[in-house]
Amino acid sequence: MSEPTDEFSFLADQAAEAGIDRPVPRGERLSLPLSDGRTLSALRYSPPSGPDEPVVTFLHGAGLNAHTWDTTILALGLPALAIDLPGHGDSSWREDAAYVGRVMAPDVAAGMDAWTRAPQVLVGQSLGGLTAAAVAAARPDLVRELVVIDITPGLDSNAGPTQIREFFAGPVDWASRDELVDRALAFGLGGGTRRKVERGVYFNSRVRPDGRVEWKHHFAHLANAAAGAAAGGPTEQPTQDDAVSAVLGEAGWQDLAAVTAPTTLIRGERGYVTDDDAEEFTRRIPGASIVAVPAGHNVQEEIPVELGERLRTVASAPGRQ
Repeated sequence: MSEPTDEFSFLADQAAEAGIDRPVPRGERLSLPLSDGRTLSALRYSPPSGPDEPVVTFLHGAGLNAHTWDTTILALGLPALAIDLPGHGDSSWREDAAYVGRVMAPDVAAGMDAWTRAPQVLVGQSLGGLTAAAVAAARPDLVRELVVIDITPGLDSNAGPTQIREFFAGPVDWASRDELVDRALAFGLGGGTRRKVERGVYFNSRVRPDGRVEWKHHFAHLANAAAGAAAGGPTEQPTQDDAVSAVLGEAGWQDLAAVTAPTTLIRGERGYVTDDDAEEFTRRIPGASIVAVPAGHNVQEEIPVELGERLRTVASAPGRQ
């Protein structure tokens, strides 16, 4: 894949591939210094003309970054903000490796305070969904509607999420991005075509000064360390709690129960949320809506146009402004 002129140069091709016939939005990289010296990064998308204040804010899943939402935002057709969670994309890693919803929520809220002007439709997938719930519970002034995609707090970490753990538990550096593309395709990740996976890998990796390629996110290093510890081998850092299991505890249910905004769970029919998980979600959050869609876990990469159009309906519905 040729190097892009800038990180938004793919948008026109993505729109064409998806059959989206509307003007391509302007993209802008944002950066916010945090009080402890770390940096929070995000992408803002604005229509070529008209209002440019975000109305929908997106939070990605573990091991992904804000660009995972590109095609969904193209289909959305509304001003939007996509935040790189701490430890992912261009946001700083946390020294304590605490990548759970309640810990990351204050950083996300700081970004929304800085970059939005009205309560948002807050959309979070996987780890981003639990983080979004924590934001909505702690800062109801920032959220007018919560959409959680293919995650519940009680989900079995030894079922669907094992795929993520195994995918990132490989080496921490690689000879080329092609190796990462091949690995993603072997795991059935990235949206289905090599071209889409190449784009995803480009945005989710970096070339080090020594020429080796590594994932941008901290999660891969944690997964590698956990795998090494489990095998009794050396690790490059002290063993951390399982980076997948740590996000699925009772605190997530408490956050969801405290959310006052309308809440929707979108679950992929081939995703990680089982029928039993969905029933438990309904029991614990009786006022929420649940929608099943024809996708796996990464709904935004498998059916981005359908998802974008669905979110546009949510954001534009009368009485929800």
